[in-house]
Amino acid sequence: MTDKKEYRQRIFQHLDGLVTAPSAFTLFKKNICSYILDTQHVTLSELSKQFKTNEGYLNIALRTLASQGFLEYKVDNVTNVVTVETNEKSAYAFSLFPLYEDVVRLLEETQLFTSVRIATDFITELSAIFSKYKNNFGITFSSNETERSIQQQILVHIEGFLVGPIVVSLGMTGMFHKYFMEISFRAEEFHREPQVFKVILDFFTFLGWFTEKNGNYQFTDVGLFFAKRATAYGVTVSYLPLFKNLETLLFGNPNSLRDIAKHEDEIHVNREMNVWGSGGAHATYFKVIDDIIIELFNKPINEQPKGILDMGCGNGAFLQHIFEVIERQTLRGKILEDHPLFLVGADYNQAALKVTRANLIKADIWAKVIWGDIGRPDLLANDLAENYNIDLKDLLNVRTFLDHNRIWEEPQRIKEDRISVSTGAFAHRGERISNNRVEDNLLQHLTKWSPYVQKYGLLIIELHTVSPKLTAANLGKTAATAYDATHGFSDQFIVEIDVLHNVAAEAGLFPDPVYFKKFPDTAYAIVSINLLKG
Repeated sequence: MTDKKEYRQRIFQHLDGLVTAPSAFTLFKKNICSYILDTQHVTLSELSKQFKTNEGYLNIALRTLASQGFLEYKVDNVTNVVTVETNEKSAYAFSLFPLYEDVVRLLEETQLFTSVRIATDFITELSAIFSKYKNNFGITFSSNETERSIQQQILVHIEGFLVGPIVVSLGMTGMFHKYFMEISFRAEEFHREPQVFKVILDFFTFLGWFTEKNGNYQFTDVGLFFAKRATAYGVTVSYLPLFKNLETLLFGNPNSLRDIAKHEDEIHVNREMNVWGSGGAHATYFKVIDDIIIELFNKPINEQPKGILDMGCGNGAFLQHIFEVIERQTLRGKILEDHPLFLVGADYNQAALKVTRANLIKADIWAKVIWGDIGRPDLLANDLAENYNIDLKDLLNVRTFLDHNRIWEEPQRIKEDRISVSTGAFAHRGERISNNRVEDNLLQHLTKWSPYVQKYGLLIIELHTVSPKLTAANLGKTAATAYDATHGFSDQFIVEIDVLHNVAAEAGLFPDPVYFKKFPDTAYAIVSINLLKG
C-alpha cells in the first residue's frame, strides 16, 4: 500500500468520525444502544416509540452506525419496515462509545468545531483533549484482532474531530498558501492567535504533519498531503452545526434548526464553508465533463445551445470552468463576439449567489446570476423568457450535486406497485420518508424538468448512497458514511445510481452511455456523471 493511499484512507476515516461520534454518543447516552444489545433484534418503529424519538432521524443515526459495521441494518421496501440487529462487533463497539464524549461535549458546548476562527478561549480544552489523544484515551490495545480494530477505528474517528475542523479553518484563512508550505515559520509570525496556534502545531507535529526546531515549524510531506486536500473536509465540517444539535433533532422539535423564517441565516450548516468545500471537491470531476461540452460546442452553430444554465451554481467554479473550456477548446469559442454565450448561474441561496458573482467578475466572465428553485423550473423558464427573451429549452442545463437537495414535496401521483430497491434512510422534519415515496417524489421532480431538457440534455454530477453493508466492508475507501449522515439529517435525498437511472427512465430521460461515469469505478461509487436526454 502506498503512503498516499494510506493518507487518503485516513481522510475518509476522519470524515466517518465527524458524523459517527455525535450519532453514537447520543444514542449511547440515551440508552438506545443498551436496549439494542438487550433485544438483539428490534424494528425502528419499536425503538422510536420506546424512546419517543423523531423516527426519521433515528433511522439515519442507526444507519450511520451500521455503515461503520457496528450494527446490521435492513430495510424491507415491501412492508416498509426497518430492522436493526446486533452483530459480533456491537457489544464491544458500544462499550467504547463513551470515548466520544470529550469531542461531542466540545461540539455541543463551544464554538470550537463550528467557527472558522479558532480563538485562544479554547486553548485549555484543546490542550486537554490533545493530551488524551496522545495517550490513546487510556486504551490498552487488545490482543483480539476484532477488538483492536474497533479501538483503532474509534480513535481515528476522534482524530477526525480534532483534525477536520482545524484543517478547514486554516485552509479558509490562508494557512495553506503555497508560500507557507515552502518555508519554516513561528506561530506568532502567521496567526493572530499564536498561543492556540502553537498548541495546534504541536499536535500536528505529533501526527507527523510538521517538524519543529527551536520554535520553527515546517510542513512534512505528510502534512502537505493533508493541507492540499483541506477542501475534502469542508462539506462534512460545514454540517457540524447540525450535529451540535443532534439531540434536539432526535428527541426534540425537528423543525427548530430548519425554520428559515425565524433565522436570518441557515443555522444547520455553515454555508460559506459548504460552498468553499464543495468548490474544491467539484474540481475533481470537471475534466470528465469536458468532452461532452467540447462535442456540443463544436457542432454547427445552429445545432448548439444558445447558452448554459447552472442551477445551484454554488461558488461559480463549475460555470467558470465550462466557459473556459468553450472559449479555449471549441469552435464556438472562436466566434463568441458574433455568437455570444448566454450564461446563467441560478441558486436558491443568497450567500452562494454572492460568491458566484464575485468569482465570475474576478474571472472577467459575464453571466446573469439569479435566484432559482430547482423544484420550480417553470418559474425559471418564465423569468428567462420575460426578462431576457431566452427559452430555457435552448440552454444546456447543468448542475452539480443538487437534485438530492430539492425541497420535499408530497408526490401527487403514487405508483401503487412501486417497490424501491434503495437501502437509503430518508427524513423530512423528523418524519421518516419511505424509500418508495422518495422514488415517487424523484419522478415528480424529474418530470418537471423533462420538457426543458429534451433538446440538449441535462448534464448532472450527482451524489449517491450505497448500502450500509457495502460501506462497512470498504471503510477507508469511501465517504459514504459522512455524506449519508450529513445529507440525511438535513433532509436531503441521495439515492443509489441505479435508482436514479430507473426513475429518470420513468420520466423519459436516459443517460447517454458514452458519457456516463461513476466515482470510484466500483460497486461502492457515490458520485456519477450523466447526460440525461429524451
